Amino acid sequence: MAWWKGIDETRLLVAPDPAGNETGSGCLLSLRHPKSGNKACYRLASGGLQELHLFKQSYRSWFLGDYVCEDGGIYFATSVDPVFILLPIFEEARMKKGDDLGKFRPLDEIIFIDGYPGYHQLMSIAENCMGVVCEIKAIGSSKFFRLDDSKVLAWLHCKVSQLKQTFPSLDEKYASMDEQTTLSESVKIVGEYVKDEPWLKLLCKRLKYFLCLSLPL
Repeated sequence: MAWWKGIDETRLLVAPDPAGNETGSGCLLSLRHPKSGNKACYRLASGGLQELHLFKQSYRSWFLGDYVCEDGGIYFATSVDPVFILLPIFEEARMKKGDDLGKFRPLDEIIFIDGYPGYHQLMSIAENCMGVVCEIKAIGSSKFFRLDDSKVLAWLHCKVSQLKQTFPSLDEKYASMDEQTTLSESVKIVGEYVKDEPWLKLLCKRLKYFLCLSLPL
């Protein structure tokens, strides 16, 4: 089957399907990775976005029914918060200079990225989720978005806090880490999806402040 533009061979994909769709249907999109800016493959399924990872070893094939897939690689799709993927797009779109807060722009202009038509399929997702990091102005039936630094910082803080709370339940190694190490590991993981270094520096300052408040005197 043709699972990707220009490729007609079958590939093996293991992916979650929140809607319980047994057919495993989904749409593969080329989008920019939020950290590197390089082209990466994502899967849009059941209204959610998933990131594809390839695991491959030499001299391995798959027997799929009566078909032999010579490419023994296996693709894993893991859920990703679309705000991470859209954040750099919205950052560029506001055209911020110096202390200027930037411009409000309509959604269809923001996600028009030359060479990446896949972003058009994220219109409804962007409209539903980007309010958490954007100011929104409604004029008539039209909405205009502008990224808000304070909201981005609060959202990143929330993501780090969620990871920090999850770590102890993973295994004994993570459960035995002290609070500072757990916090550092959480920031490191979030940092893999954030391109803007100033945001990360501000986040670290904010987290150190809250960590100091939580430590006993």
